[in-house]
Amino acid sequence: QVQLVESGGGLVQAGGSLRLSCAASGRTVSSYRIAWFRQAPGKEREFVACISWSGGSTYLADSVKGRFTISRDNAKNAVYLQMNSLKPEDTAVYYCALYQRGVKEVPSAYDTWGQGTQVTVSS
Repeated sequence: QVQLVESGGGLVQAGGSLRLSCAASGRTVSSYRIAWFRQAPGKEREFVACISWSGGSTYLADSVKGRFTISRDNAKNAVYLQMNSLKPEDTAVYYCALYQRGVKEVPSAYDTWGQGTQVTVSS
C-alpha cells in the first residue's frame, strides 16, 4: 500500500552538492523511522542516515557526518538528504526505506523501499 519514490539524483563534480527527496504515498504513521541507504555496483547496500517521524532524531553514518544532512516534512510525508562536499566514493544508487524492526543500520530492518535514484560524482 505504501509507495516510496526517490528523486533528485544526478551527475555532479567532486565538492558539489545534491538534494535528494523521498516522497511517500499511503500511510507511514506506523513506521518509527525512515532511512537512506546507498549501493554502488558490486557492493553491499550501505546505511547512510535515518530520521524518526515523530521527534526528528537523526543518525548518520560516520562516512557522511559533517557532509550530509537528513530532514523530514511530516505534513508532506517526505524525507530529504542534503549532500554537500560530495566525493567520488559517494557514487551509488540511493534508496529510502521505512523501518520495521531490528538494527537500524542494516537493510533487513526495513520493509518498504523506493526504486532508487542514481548519484554520480565525478573526480
